[in-house]
Amino acid sequence: MTCAVIFGGAGFIGSFFARTLAESGRFKTIYLADHLIDKQDPSLFRARFIAETPGAVGISVDVRQPIIFLPTEPVGLIANFAAVHREPGHEPEEYFETNLKGAENICAWAEQMQCRDLIFTSSISPYGVSETVKDESTLPVPITPYGGSKLVAEKIHLAWQAADREARRLLIVRPGVVFGPGEGGNVSRLIKAVLGGYFVYTGNKNTRKAGIYVKELCAAIWWMYNRAETRCGGVELFNGSMNPGPSISEYVSAVCEVAAVKRRVPNMPYALLMTIAYLADVVARPLNIQHPFSPVRVRKLVRSNNILPKVLTESGYRYKYTLQSAFADWRNTCPSEWGLDLPGVAGAVKAPGTRG
Repeated sequence: MTCAVIFGGAGFIGSFFARTLAESGRFKTIYLADHLIDKQDPSLFRARFIAETPGAVGISVDVRQPIIFLPTEPVGLIANFAAVHREPGHEPEEYFETNLKGAENICAWAEQMQCRDLIFTSSISPYGVSETVKDESTLPVPITPYGGSKLVAEKIHLAWQAADREARRLLIVRPGVVFGPGEGGNVSRLIKAVLGGYFVYTGNKNTRKAGIYVKELCAAIWWMYNRAETRCGGVELFNGSMNPGPSISEYVSAVCEVAAVKRRVPNMPYALLMTIAYLADVVARPLNIQHPFSPVRVRKLVRSNNILPKVLTESGYRYKYTLQSAFADWRNTCPSEWGLDLPGVAGAVKAPGTRG
């Protein structure tokens, strides 16, 4: 049997995808290649999740450097999930240092290992900011260092595939906001804000945010990878999102429904909320205090990411989760992330029906 190597395997998506590969039974070993392997993982849930994945072996790899790891088995699949991605949180050059050098080093290593199958997680960030609906045919116009670095990384992977078009397979996925246990990102902050009673609308109730549950994303990636269209070489690119992407008010309603709480969400003028965000930043930044009111995050709240997964749906993929059932599964899997110690938050709930 061959092995699979997941670069960024200790990360949020990588750790879940490792479980997907383990359940497939296709690989003798699943190597989780990540520079965080030899450091304490901030997510206790994720660390336990990785430890319980059959066949998973952690190895310390920094993709910014040439990769010298030599597995004992032939490499049947490489997945590149390694990235610097949080916005805000990094200097512009940091996105390019990891995302571009990582792409170059991983593709060079794939060449060395004579691996013909490569999966790359990009992002919807290369599409840029616009209120218009976008799909895979839309011209990317990135406006951030992260979006630009991801688009160039896509081109690096495409160059790797083009060197042997008939034999090499490349699957590129552009996920929207990926949420689930151990995420600690935008949706986690939204849940805490709604349950904590400090979430507010700012004229953005109908703003759509392309998003997908991490288990759904992994299932979709694996389903697309196993399609016959690219088994003998080729390239496929798809957007990883629910169809359509939920609106802000739909996220809020789903949180309240799953947590069995009622919250009256006020509407605050955008200018006032931005003023509060800037004042909070002025106070918190010199003291190195983390807070949820970053001006960058406030701007994101009012911008639509109305990205449609046209390729995924037209290919016949059947979604396994609704927004409500995804949140319920998340809450029952990792209840501590749903603030069960907050007043008025009920106990564990049964997941609403999933899509078959």
